[in-house]
Amino acid sequence: MSRRAAETGAINLGQGFPDYPIDPRLSELVQRAMAEGHNQYAPMPGVPALLEQIAAKLRRVYGIAVDARNEITVTLGATEAIYSSIQALAGAGDEVLVFDPCYDSYDPAARLAAAHCVHVPLAPPHFRPDWDRVRSNMSERTRLVIINSPQNPACSCLGLEDLDALASLLRGRDCCVLSDEVYEHMVYDGARHASVLAHPELRERSVAVYSFGKTLHATGLRVGYAVAPPALTTELRKVHQYNTFTIATSFQHAIAAYLQERPDCGADLPAWFQAKRDRFASLLEGTGFQLPRSAGSYFQLASYAGLDSRGDVELAAALIDEAGVATIPLSVFYREPPPMKLLRLCFAKRDETLAEGALRLRKWAQSRRTATID
Repeated sequence: MSRRAAETGAINLGQGFPDYPIDPRLSELVQRAMAEGHNQYAPMPGVPALLEQIAAKLRRVYGIAVDARNEITVTLGATEAIYSSIQALAGAGDEVLVFDPCYDSYDPAARLAAAHCVHVPLAPPHFRPDWDRVRSNMSERTRLVIINSPQNPACSCLGLEDLDALASLLRGRDCCVLSDEVYEHMVYDGARHASVLAHPELRERSVAVYSFGKTLHATGLRVGYAVAPPALTTELRKVHQYNTFTIATSFQHAIAAYLQERPDCGADLPAWFQAKRDRFASLLEGTGFQLPRSAGSYFQLASYAGLDSRGDVELAAALIDEAGVATIPLSVFYREPPPMKLLRLCFAKRDETLAEGALRLRKWAQSRRTATID
């Protein structure tokens, strides 16, 4: 969709990346790190200064003490952390349980580990787990449960009661948790992110994954990290060492320096993105698109059920030509999608981009209503 948007000049509200500049100070720190000679291999687990800054952040945000040397691993973005974790924790004959709609790297990574991926659907409009259904989909071969909160692409969030329910299901089982928490700072309407790291029972069996690309508005940095107990970290690093080995040294030093200068980094993101969410929703008010309130992430679902009868894959392809806007169909994130007419839109964009995208969608919606009347 991003390629077609670039080819046609469509407004890209599909792929999740900002179109506004990063903090100039971060750019300065990257340049400084390279000028200071931080251009050779970093230690495999990560630059010690960055590991310490991550540990300080976890202590500040979640009130937990993490061993920087033995429980944190810097990875090539969150995607590598996810991939390496799955390879480390699942193998031939094992089952990996995921919730649909799910981020598209989970299933391929499980299959590359020779494991079987069990998909448990989340039903619209709330996309909440049915824990009884989860229990019925677990077996003696379930070795890994992957959760994602705030959830991409469903824009829902797990609460403490959900983590308690999961912990109850896993008692007495030889099963780990992979918690994708890359949108940890993008939780809205006064809610707080519920992390497995702050859940004493789940923490001892979980790998939690984070992304500086999301927090720093710089997806191209490709710097993420995984946090896990020492025993799980040891297994994760066995894969990480022969997968990517080490991550861009200058970027790690720059991020460490940035976090030292801005220890509150991320604290402003809920208000920043909530304002964008609300602004975008107001721009589409009265168009016929129905926008359920996004609880988290920097995505927004939009129902077009009252405007068009086409399936979401067909409509998303058509909207590039008919409206000049790129979106993502929700059904592609399901193994067996239920009936739905939902598109995923990204509001991590400049206000001008959101305004132009909304204007084009408004004009398209008006043309659909006119065609229906005629």
